[in-house]
Amino acid sequence: MQQQITGAFYGIAIGDALGVPVEFKTRSYLSENPVTTFTGYGCWNQPPGTFSDDSSLTFCTAESLITGYNLQHMADTFVRWSQEGYWGAHNEVFDIGHTTRRALQRCATGTSPLVSGGFEEFENGNGSLMRIMPLALFLINENDIHTRYQLTREVSGITHQHFRSVLGCFIYVEFLRALLSIENPGEAYLQMQRSVNAYVGTQPFNPAEVRLYERVLQQNIAEIPEQQVISSGYVIHTLESALWCLLNTSGYRDCVLAAVNLGGDTDTTGAVAGAAAGLHYGFNQLPAQWVAQVVKSAEIGHLANRFMAAINTASTQ
Repeated sequence: MQQQITGAFYGIAIGDALGVPVEFKTRSYLSENPVTTFTGYGCWNQPPGTFSDDSSLTFCTAESLITGYNLQHMADTFVRWSQEGYWGAHNEVFDIGHTTRRALQRCATGTSPLVSGGFEEFENGNGSLMRIMPLALFLINENDIHTRYQLTREVSGITHQHFRSVLGCFIYVEFLRALLSIENPGEAYLQMQRSVNAYVGTQPFNPAEVRLYERVLQQNIAEIPEQQVISSGYVIHTLESALWCLLNTSGYRDCVLAAVNLGGDTDTTGAVAGAAAGLHYGFNQLPAQWVAQVVKSAEIGHLANRFMAAINTASTQ
């Protein structure tokens, strides 16, 4: 599991950093000018290996969970990032989504994290999906799916409280949990579908909202043609794109490059796909050059070790 967790932590940062310079580039542009390794500057004028808010908030989530589950502490850690650049690649914030920014402003002025997140339909970007990975690892020994859903709802809800965002996070959490114990990603995907569909069937969720995830929950997202895979910043699109890339490639490098070269919200698609691919393939299968070149590489490794130690401690208590 250490290989998997460390792989996930580096996996998200590398996928994110590959996508940062080409965010908003079109798929047609990237088909002619594909990303093959770290580049610099570009969209955000950042040096090569720089990760964005996707990884920063993921690492903030992990830092908070190391001390146990405390939603207020997690929200405070997010605010520290937004105000001080805590866990920023260069200790500053250069990219933050509108919904996340508004929610963290509420948190900073005393609003409870239970009600701080955006709940309007237009506030369903990928800003909670991108940072939810550590929760899936934290819940490895939690066998009650209702508890897993409730904690996912709370953690997403700090910034994104709408059910659509929560369900996307929950699907991803269940998929990552399956990947921890199932070697074949396709089988892990089927296990996620079984567990999520069974749980959704017992809950009074809005069926129209659930149907929006039909391609993920009822069909096989891997079989969707690439031209029908949309890689925007919308939570459903990001989840579909990330799953599609993992299920249609056979290595970490190929997965994250496929994700970034879909265009659009390249850093987040790369991050969400990269976390899953890093978890699946493990740290030793990540390109060593990318591990060395990603900003704060040593700190990421140290965080992964501390996170693993905290999970081990919790599981023995």
